[in-house]
Amino acid sequence: MISGQVPMHLVAGAKAGFLQAVKEQEPLWQQVAMLHNMDGKTTDLVDLGASPMPIESGSGMTVQSFIEKSKSVKPRDWDITVHISHNAMQDDRIGDLERRVRGAGLNFNKHINARAFTILNAGDGTTYGTCYDGLSLFNNSHVDAGADYQTAQDNLNALALSLDNFDTVWQALSTVRDDRGEFLAFTPNLLVVPPALKRVAAQIADNAEDYGVTNRAINPWANEVKYITVPWFDSTAWVLIAANEEIKPLITVMREQPNLQSAWFDPDKSEGGWYMFKFYARYDVVYGAHQTAHMGNS
Repeated sequence: MISGQVPMHLVAGAKAGFLQAVKEQEPLWQQVAMLHNMDGKTTDLVDLGASPMPIESGSGMTVQSFIEKSKSVKPRDWDITVHISHNAMQDDRIGDLERRVRGAGLNFNKHINARAFTILNAGDGTTYGTCYDGLSLFNNSHVDAGADYQTAQDNLNALALSLDNFDTVWQALSTVRDDRGEFLAFTPNLLVVPPALKRVAAQIADNAEDYGVTNRAINPWANEVKYITVPWFDSTAWVLIAANEEIKPLITVMREQPNLQSAWFDPDKSEGGWYMFKFYARYDVVYGAHQTAHMGNS
């Protein structure tokens, strides 16, 4: 609701500045979470599992079934409310409003970033919910109920980040199987680390040589794996992700994109009254596909 008491040039400026700020920043969360636009207050995300592989049909066709994986999700409500006083507007300090509005736009992206990486960091527990199989995202016992493949799959370790331990986790993520027992053949290519592990991550991702030896052995992951540093990870935590896949370890469920929901004037506030601007959004971040990520350490 936009009140007629708010000058339209202020409303237009608030919308334009807010949307520009949202678009300017490339959100980090998009590297670890897929976006799902919701069309209701709750949604059941459903996946039918892996498609069947060919079976020799010399003795007639074999009908193969699918399994159903599902997860119920719903958004949370978020808002940012800012103001500028009547006196500030009269004194030609509209830059105050622009700064507040642009800050609001940037902070929605920052908030989703913070929530996504906080939830990813906590993926070895259930504080923020579970994966579709009822287990934590990072777990030693992932098995899809009713699947052909019933061997537990492990995507959780307790290994300090090093080139050798990275190799162990890279191999594990590279050999993950689908619910029919076929290799998914993902290529792990994104290492997520806290600031405390940036130096080691750079050695793994950028150094053409194995930094742990003196014989100038090559580092096979140089320039094939990239890393990002995020402050929301614990100081020893690191996660390897197959980031080029359409499916991701996290899902950002979006019911309503950040927007200017309402603007009004409150004459009872100080400085001649306040022009109020409320920005609003409905979204959340939930656990997605455990097959695409492996926690090397928490």
